[in-house]
Amino acid sequence: MPASIAISQELRTWKLLVAFAAIPVAAVLGFAAIAFARGARRRIELTLGRARGAGSARLGRALGLLGIYLACTGLLTLGVYYALSHFVQR
Repeated sequence: MPASIAISQELRTWKLLVAFAAIPVAAVLGFAAIAFARGARRRIELTLGRARGAGSARLGRALGLLGIYLACTGLLTLGVYYALSHFVQR
């Protein structure tokens, strides 16, 4: 999402509202990261800690939560933008 916003500021043909297409991508990838982290933690538990990657699983979960947070923030921003543009013009 930050890259999409930066591109919209650099390219005149790319509008800021197009940058909000990254919201569903962030949400899907965030949920996928959490699901993969949960699977990795389950695998580590089943092997009684012999499988490595507990730190990576924690990092994946944290990044997944960050992706979901960014998606929610983007949705909130889009809602405020819509409300302001809708009510200011009338």
